[in-house]
Amino acid sequence: MIEVFVTVNYKDRKYHTNVIAEKEMPFEKIKRIAEAQVKKQWNI
Repeated sequence: MIEVFVTVNYKDRKYHTNVIAEKEMPFEKIKRIAEAQVKKQWNI
């Protein structure tokens, strides 16, 4: 397992989040997880 820091654009703003992922996980999947985390956090 590795920790990856990702910058996500959401509603014209940049957010930094981290994702815990398997070493072999493709970046596209990590990016989707990061975007889902940010959307979940900011859609209250």
